[in-house]
Amino acid sequence: MQQHYPYRLFPVTVFLLCAAALLRAPAYAQVDTVYPGSGHLRTSALQPGLKQYLVYYQRPGAGKTLWCWYWIRDIAVETRNGEKVYAIHQQWLGSDTASYRVIFSLNRAKDFAPLYHTESGNGKTNAYNWSAAGIAGADTVEANAQKDFALAFDRPNFNWNLDIETFEMLPLAEGRTFAINFYDAGREPPEFVLYKVTGSEQLTLLGQVQVDCWKLATTGSYNGVAYTQTFWISKQQHELLKEEDVFDKMFRCKIKLPRAAPKLTL
Repeated sequence: MQQHYPYRLFPVTVFLLCAAALLRAPAYAQVDTVYPGSGHLRTSALQPGLKQYLVYYQRPGAGKTLWCWYWIRDIAVETRNGEKVYAIHQQWLGSDTASYRVIFSLNRAKDFAPLYHTESGNGKTNAYNWSAAGIAGADTVEANAQKDFALAFDRPNFNWNLDIETFEMLPLAEGRTFAINFYDAGREPPEFVLYKVTGSEQLTLLGQVQVDCWKLATTGSYNGVAYTQTFWISKQQHELLKEEDVFDKMFRCKIKLPRAAPKLTL
């Protein structure tokens, strides 16, 4: 584990594990294999605009201490080279400047297929050109630490860095299970990860407003350590409102902030 809690859990779930889990799934469960072009994502459900999250976590043996992040995700619809795309800008702020990250991603609007991704932080930039056939370091980006990186794909995949946005576009329903082909840029090859709709729950927001949500969950292991992740996604607005993760007794919670929260000036 890094000194700072990872910005996401980097789950490692190979396709064989997915297949085994599917065999154990209840007979009524509907399993969908999800990748760009599979037709599952409702891209019109992804709303442009500013989204901000408070991310906090506790480490084992430090029950009286919280570590916090502040995530800013700004989604815009643009036209590039005659094609409509989602342009997603992110900023992650932590307890010190070393944890600050700036991320920019381009995805085709019609199926959310990744086209470009770059991440800068701690004095280093990683930038990639992304297609259905593979990913390669962007040679036009100055001081790109991943300019020589290249990996071929056997099937299109989604950008794991944009898991929140991907979940918001899934056709969630009782009993459904999704095997999503995700890739974390610059790391191991893409893999299918199982996410199951485990039920519904009413979340209480500000002003005692009750919001009916689907609960989407995944389990697995990373370096031999078990983890669980659970996501609460509103049924009406398709917004990810809450996430809870447990990894080696470490707990992380992500809460979407109300629209009244001002965008930070950096």
